[in-house]
Amino acid sequence: MPTQPALPRTPESFLPKEHNLYRPRHSKRQRTALACAAFFFVTPLLLSVAGVHPAAFENRPLRDFPSLGAGWGFFTGMSGWATDHLPLRQAGVQAADAISTGLFGDPPGSGQGTSHDGGTVGVDQGKPDNGDVPGYVYPTVLPGKDGWMYLGEDVNARCRPVMDTDHVVAALRKLRTAVERSGRKFELVIAPDKYSEEPAHLPDTYVGKPCAQARTAEFWNRVPRETGAIDLRPALADAERRVGHSLYDRNDTHWSFDGGLVMTYALGSAIAPGSTAGWQAAPNGVRPWPADLARVLGRDEQRQLTTYSLSTDGGADRTRYIASDFKTPLHLSQPDGAKPAGSIARTTAVVADSFTQFASPFLAATCQDVTIVHAETVAQSTAREMTTLFADRDIVTFEMVERSVIGGSSALLRDQTIDLLGQVLAAHPRHS
Repeated sequence: MPTQPALPRTPESFLPKEHNLYRPRHSKRQRTALACAAFFFVTPLLLSVAGVHPAAFENRPLRDFPSLGAGWGFFTGMSGWATDHLPLRQAGVQAADAISTGLFGDPPGSGQGTSHDGGTVGVDQGKPDNGDVPGYVYPTVLPGKDGWMYLGEDVNARCRPVMDTDHVVAALRKLRTAVERSGRKFELVIAPDKYSEEPAHLPDTYVGKPCAQARTAEFWNRVPRETGAIDLRPALADAERRVGHSLYDRNDTHWSFDGGLVMTYALGSAIAPGSTAGWQAAPNGVRPWPADLARVLGRDEQRQLTTYSLSTDGGADRTRYIASDFKTPLHLSQPDGAKPAGSIARTTAVVADSFTQFASPFLAATCQDVTIVHAETVAQSTAREMTTLFADRDIVTFEMVERSVIGGSSALLRDQTIDLLGQVLAAHPRHS
């Protein structure tokens, strides 16, 4: 049998160009690709050093620079970080959306997808009757009727959950047990999505409608009843009838200060039954607030939100309108150590998200000592940081927006978060 000629030991790039195995080490295309990659990843760093920082505009925070300790995750995370921090990215996204909508007639936000990385539990995406389409990328903004807009993630979270409802219920029960075993009072309030609270303005047809509606019905039929969560929907409906308009705006995902006031009254009644009987609230002005869904589409629109005064004893207005995203904990206490009648005397912690921004003025008025901290901050905290947050708190309240619970995406539903919180609270018990 004839022997095969030995392959040359000389590197391919060092062979004569005429050799049939010659391969250039770096072709012109390779050099161009490397240069583009370097520009893509290095430009955000250089701009950051120069003081140019991108702003979040997609109703989510910008991705953090990946940790060197994440192993291979450092490299896989670089692309998302660099994309978020590209210069003029917002202008590019807005221009693409304007062309897509104006020239081709696509729905607003259809060029921006809502991806989902987690696995699916309890939902068969292959069934044609659940309304989901495998591989479909839900738009960031779902256009509704009469100029109303909805967050596409509200549908995505329902049709592609990372937990089924049984697991969500179990996690919320475990969270309650972790708090109550330490001698603290636990309260959970779920802020309804605009998708749930204002369905009349949804489009007649959209991808995911059957599974989203079914999941919504199952969630509200089970979760308040099986976990003890406060169901705000009846009180929100009463408030809407009282003020004569929706508590949600057509161009934003959140409720208004009216919704925040409803939440505060509900928490006050649950924490200290009968305490709200003497509370007095009254409209006292209008405050502009940027509309988040409009901003995603490149529009600078302002909501005009009615503000309220609130007194627990018929005396001075004690509201405090302080802008905060709660990523850094916000601590509020009564001036000069005042203890007005009807106020909540026990030290309180509220683990919250952006919906509590519209309740914080009233929590400041009704709690003698309250700390408000974002759920993401809690989920990323060490045991020492959690101790600082909760060791001296008598009451631990959780406000979660529906979309973060209905699909199980909230970090507060993870065993590791609940277990660590439970350990910290158990090490610093309180007595009712």
